[in-house]
Amino acid sequence: MRAEIALIVSGASGAALSRHLARRALEWGADHLHVVMTGPGGTVAAHELGPGWGTARGFCAGLGAEHQDHVSAWEDDDLMAPIASGSNRLRGVVIAPCSAGMAGAVANGISRGLGQRVADVALKQRWPLVLGIRETPMSAVLLKNLLELARAGAHIVPPVPAFYLRPDPGSAWDIFMDHYSLRVMDLLGFELPGKGLRWKA
Repeated sequence: MRAEIALIVSGASGAALSRHLARRALEWGADHLHVVMTGPGGTVAAHELGPGWGTARGFCAGLGAEHQDHVSAWEDDDLMAPIASGSNRLRGVVIAPCSAGMAGAVANGISRGLGQRVADVALKQRWPLVLGIRETPMSAVLLKNLLELARAGAHIVPPVPAFYLRPDPGSAWDIFMDHYSLRVMDLLGFELPGKGLRWKA
């Protein structure tokens, strides 16, 4: 069986993660990658990566000429796409980044778009479903939805850095650690300026 996987780009921050994962999947053994871009996912991707990345077609084109024979672009309203059916076998489905809204919809069996439908198909077919959840702190509602998904067989895989690899200090790591520290201090009630670390500060 061909190793085909679906990547669903939902409306959480982290479009660079989607791009990186897509390229690595194709380099590391996926025969074909189906990319589904939700409406909010396109908005976030255009903001974080540039306007050309805001559609499934643009996202796939941005992966590089060497990958174009191995990718298919699907918009979220295309419920006639072959991946909307369990008869089109996939090795697995990845939602990365996965928003709280996407997790809630999938946990409750809602299939309003192709991305949600493909995730639902993965659960019913018992294919691997991986959720790169991007939300912090997590509310009780989100945790309940994630628990339901885990019980249904999904893998909950937040993009947590591997500090044990002892990475060299650098801008990406510093931004991550500064932003995490800001979130923690906010929760503790400290008034911090956080200039440059807050959304539209």
